[in-house]
Amino acid sequence: MPSNESKATPLLTIDGLHKWFGAFHALDDCSLSVGRGEKIVICGPSGSGKSTLIRCINRIESYDAGSIVFNDVTIDDSRSATQARKGIGMVFQQFNLFPHLSVLDNVILAPTLVKKESHQVAREQAMKLLERVRIADQKDKMPGQLSGGQQQRVAIARALAMRPQLLLFDEPTSALDPEMVGEVLDTMQDLARDGMTMIVVTHEMGFARQVADRVVFMEAGRILEIQPPKIFFDQPQSERTRAFLSKILTH
Repeated sequence: MPSNESKATPLLTIDGLHKWFGAFHALDDCSLSVGRGEKIVICGPSGSGKSTLIRCINRIESYDAGSIVFNDVTIDDSRSATQARKGIGMVFQQFNLFPHLSVLDNVILAPTLVKKESHQVAREQAMKLLERVRIADQKDKMPGQLSGGQQQRVAIARALAMRPQLLLFDEPTSALDPEMVGEVLDTMQDLARDGMTMIVVTHEMGFARQVADRVVFMEAGRILEIQPPKIFFDQPQSERTRAFLSKILTH
């Protein structure tokens, strides 16, 4: 088994996680700890369980065995877990913005509905976040009027509006045209420099090299390797990791 020890105080601990979809064993005994402020990149071939793993963290998917503990609270269906999950934000592959709301209203919605913030406070915070992701000048537009990269930056601002302690990214650049990928990765790098705890499912290996504290490799529902980027890319321990990198780094 690969080591999964984190030098930081764990914010998140996944222990022996299993998930089945019918007879398909999607997650097979997955364990990982994530320290506060850590940046974790998860990679692996399609169908390896990457997205399922992070969707279990905020309970978009249920899990069948094992445990997930976030900020000392077990993530399950209890009331305390529902409260704790408000500290976990997620950015999806397909943006998931509300098409009938403006950019600004998309960012304001959750703080006013879930956190019961006043419209004025939520608006002030939303404008700061839109400035942070460099898209404040688009605040009055509808999502359909924006490029894919702009929409994804709005989605990041929307996730940040809930002031999460942990931010999950599920292949945030895979639906973008190549020329738009950089602007989203730049925004994510800014968040990393600011100390945000992040778990990122991605095939962007340049981002993993530059930003990740540790890189996780998954295949067939199992975590096969967890390493700092230098070791992961230069001296991978698993034969399957080496085969994966030989393919993805030559394309």
